[in-house]
Amino acid sequence: MQEYDQKRADAKDAGDRLVARHTREDPFAAAFKATRMPMIVTDPNQPDNPIIFCNAAFETLTGFLSNEVVGRNCRFLQGADTSRDTVGRIRAAIEAGSDIAVDILNYKKNGEPFWNALFLSPVRDGANKIVYFFASQLDFTNVKSREADLAAARHRAEAEVAAHTEKLRSALSARSLLVHEVDHRVKNNLLTMASIVKLQTRVTKDEGQKRALMSVLNRVEALSTVQRKLFTLEDVSRFDIADFAKELVTDLVEAVGRHDIRLTLDLHPVYVPAVRATPLSLIVNELVGDAVRRGLRDGGGEIHVVVKRLNGHFLIRVEDASIPVEVDEESAEIGRILLETSARQVEATIDKRTEGQRTIVDVTLLVDTEENSH
Repeated sequence: MQEYDQKRADAKDAGDRLVARHTREDPFAAAFKATRMPMIVTDPNQPDNPIIFCNAAFETLTGFLSNEVVGRNCRFLQGADTSRDTVGRIRAAIEAGSDIAVDILNYKKNGEPFWNALFLSPVRDGANKIVYFFASQLDFTNVKSREADLAAARHRAEAEVAAHTEKLRSALSARSLLVHEVDHRVKNNLLTMASIVKLQTRVTKDEGQKRALMSVLNRVEALSTVQRKLFTLEDVSRFDIADFAKELVTDLVEAVGRHDIRLTLDLHPVYVPAVRATPLSLIVNELVGDAVRRGLRDGGGEIHVVVKRLNGHFLIRVEDASIPVEVDEESAEIGRILLETSARQVEATIDKRTEGQRTIVDVTLLVDTEENSH
């Protein structure tokens, strides 16, 4: 106890000497005492670097009076949740005789914690020896509390966003699975229908009925092809008409079984909404089927297919050159009705012209700019 009292006395004496060096008129001393910034001075030349002076603002901040502070090391402001790492950094700065600015959790006399923005700096004499350490404090608990509130609000918002995102992802996944399942069942149903028509064709003796059944079969298989394409796409919402046209036209020409049909393709990716896939597939099927009926089936010839963008529209062109043959009027009429009906569904225009043995059919419709920006 006597040793503690002696330490306090030595610290108080050092503080008195410090103040005595400044007259009442000294602006430094006046500012130090009157400022609303809590400040203390410690003496590193005494054991345990005790506080030798504090101003009134420090007393107000911490609740400790001057006679309770002088002679004690600043660690009495520490508590259970004070960061040991931060304390270690302060100790290292004092040992090195360097400045340091840190945020540290301290405690008032009544046990209330507060966040202290501490600035500590050595004071040297003419011989560059450290004679004091000067420290200022700033209570920024409110700022820290607002930061914590903002951080908590941000975490809550992020958690809610994550939860909603997961719900949307699950809903999208379920929707994709449902669409794929529907496409799969439609495709299977179309294949079943095609099998029934093929069976009917094999048992039918009348050639006219066989041609009609084959015409139906070709259209069912065209629809089956587009459904299979949709089923294998990752993005079931859009459809590349050029990719479909390549497969459909190649299959149609190979099905004719003639090696004197010369097929050329000029195809460029053009994406359309999946809801347009069915009418567009029928348009391509009817254009190529019409060319085959008008002469390619019997005498061979040329067929050229174009799919490309054209000034805000996209173009499907089927051009053929063959020796014309007489066609079945009923089959031709059915093909014309299907072509015109499908064109109306997608708001397309049809332009057909004949130049000698060459027939050119252009189908144009507006292209969806957003769909084709990918």
